[in-house]
Amino acid sequence: MKHRIPLFIATLAFGAVGAVAQQALWDRQPVVSPQIGHNGRTTFNIFAPAADSVALTGDCVPPSMAEFNGNTFAVPRMLPLVKADNGVWSVTVDSLAPELYSYNFIVDGVKITDPANVYALRDISSVTNCFIVPGGNADLYSVHDVPHGTVAKVWYHTDTIGADRRMTVYTPAGYESDRAKRYPVLYLLHGMGGDENAWSELGRATQILDNMIAAGTVEPMIVVMTNGNVDMPAAPGESHLGLTPPTTDLPRTMDGTFESHFPEVVAFTDGNYRTIPDKAHRAIAGLSMGGFHSMHISKQYPDMFDYIGLFSAAILPRDPAASEVYSDLDGKLARQFAEAPALYWIAIGRDDFLYNANTAYRAMLDAKGYPYTYVESDGGHIWRNWRNYLTEFLPLLFR
Repeated sequence: MKHRIPLFIATLAFGAVGAVAQQALWDRQPVVSPQIGHNGRTTFNIFAPAADSVALTGDCVPPSMAEFNGNTFAVPRMLPLVKADNGVWSVTVDSLAPELYSYNFIVDGVKITDPANVYALRDISSVTNCFIVPGGNADLYSVHDVPHGTVAKVWYHTDTIGADRRMTVYTPAGYESDRAKRYPVLYLLHGMGGDENAWSELGRATQILDNMIAAGTVEPMIVVMTNGNVDMPAAPGESHLGLTPPTTDLPRTMDGTFESHFPEVVAFTDGNYRTIPDKAHRAIAGLSMGGFHSMHISKQYPDMFDYIGLFSAAILPRDPAASEVYSDLDGKLARQFAEAPALYWIAIGRDDFLYNANTAYRAMLDAKGYPYTYVESDGGHIWRNWRNYLTEFLPLLFR
């Protein structure tokens, strides 16, 4: 005898299985988090009735300061949440300034993302939630009703490294429609452990460019965001290497290989995009390791870039003998500044662990009489600073 399952039961069962397998349509959180109020007053909530302790950590929590080897460091701090009778833990942070912030919860000693906030970013191996307190520069980080550029993930071949590698390329609004117009190029480089996605995601570079170009404060330009890790063809999980764990412990890091291959990046860009292929219409800038690369690439090829930006840059190589790129620093800087770059721009936070290295480098430039623009900000080695530096650097280019 055949047993028949009532249709409505079968439908419910299939729907439940389908929901698990396909979409979390019913996975709604019982709380809203974060809640951004007046003057940056922001409340964080999490439903965790069985937890014994919950804390908030991130750049929305004022850090503690510590010293080591003569350097001052910003040390992350945890802010405890208070549990209500309904099992919801909450804490409010007052007067957050306009900015893009990132955070995590620590639940019984385990760092987790906020279940009520789907907006998250990966920085190396850490995944954090994010939110924007509107106003000031933070308005540049949001998508507005302005003409938008195009962001492409582009593969190129390098004989120097012997591999296909990926970069992110931003072309401004109008690039596709006006086939006659040519553009200057900014090469924008990430830090150690980052990748070709870092500036477009963590740095909000595409939103910044769209908004500032639309406002007329920045020249329309192509922006090339490379992957500065020689042995990482593309961002983690997006190459033939598979879903490997992200790490900063990569071979051939800052050993001269990336700098040596960079003319191939420029040649590929000039060969595949409508660039203005001369020094006066090229800029290079980067944060941390990307600032290190920008410094050494620009002095290695003094006829290539007229605009140089060092954002919280590492300065000297770990092993000066690792590559010819790092040899004869004085001689190469002399040749670079003899050709009078249009802009040599250095920026760093007072609490950055690379502050002393940058101070020493500026003293060397001062002793030689080499001109540069210097910007010093609050804070340390953080994306908040680098986003702000980008908004200050971009209007100075190609004027």
